[in-house]
Amino acid sequence: MRRACLLGNSDTKRTIYLEQAAARTGLPLLFLDWREPAKIRELAVENQLLLKVDPPLWDSSRLEELDALTGEYTARLEELAHIAQSGGHLEFLNHPLEIAAVLDKRACKARLAGAAIPVTELLEGAGMSARGLLDRMREKRIFQVFIKPVMGSGAAGVSAFRWQPSTGRMALYTCAMAENSGSGLVNTKKLRRFSGREEIFLLLDRLLGLDCIVERWYAKAEYRGMSYDLRAVVQEGRVDFLLGRLSSGPVTNLHLNNRPLEVPALGLPGKVLEEVQELCRRCMACCPGLSSAGIDILLEKGTLRPRIIEMNGQGDLIYQDIYHENIIYRRQAELMRRWLERP
Repeated sequence: MRRACLLGNSDTKRTIYLEQAAARTGLPLLFLDWREPAKIRELAVENQLLLKVDPPLWDSSRLEELDALTGEYTARLEELAHIAQSGGHLEFLNHPLEIAAVLDKRACKARLAGAAIPVTELLEGAGMSARGLLDRMREKRIFQVFIKPVMGSGAAGVSAFRWQPSTGRMALYTCAMAENSGSGLVNTKKLRRFSGREEIFLLLDRLLGLDCIVERWYAKAEYRGMSYDLRAVVQEGRVDFLLGRLSSGPVTNLHLNNRPLEVPALGLPGKVLEEVQELCRRCMACCPGLSSAGIDILLEKGTLRPRIIEMNGQGDLIYQDIYHENIIYRRQAELMRRWLERP
């Protein structure tokens, strides 16, 4: 018997709106909870399963625990792949090993760059301190950078650092904050600006002590005095949703109460939109195990040249979609229904 399944968390927006799309599409969808992983193996013995994998929920906001949490999640994704490889009748909307692969920002960016896809430039330097970062920035003549945990999501630990070597002035914008105990960093989901050298060095040393990437901070295209980038949701090689993310600061993630804007309002030239769509298709071609992905695209200020910031194998939850037409999840439900009806 063929069964379409969602592996996720009950009563979340991801689950609720995919279930709504499934009902509207006529797809019988079986929900499986991350807390009961044994059920997947049991079902895959006697049924043919098509599984959509949503991310688990994490309680911790401590950035020092991020590697352990993502490591545990990667192990669970590998276990799903093992079930399929060891005789389980299990297929995936997005293959778990591909989800894990793009979760690693460093490896994903290297894969895209290897396919000649323009990406935001990395300033690599393993184990850098704050002073080492300044040396690297001076060497590359790049004086503003982003610092991001390699395996993070949802703006966890994302920081933007600007430095003026001629004056020594610097500014750090970050959602990370030292715990009251002083023992670590927590993700506050609120962007703060620091300008004191001592405080900045303390935070930078702690951030860089995590497994982070450092990438060039490009000046982004602007709309009415706000900088913006784009989030695309690409499914089966097609851009199903494209949204502008506007911010008065350097970090545009919508988790931080930044402003979403429908792309037509940006007035982008047709040629730029075509370039964005072509880049998205090329990204998906680099990740053949993904049917659906969220892709963040930067448009350089002035030229509007697009660059890929990152990909997310589970970047399909867009509030501006689920509260309106629910296009993304409806398309997923249609894909799963076609699988059920396949001869």
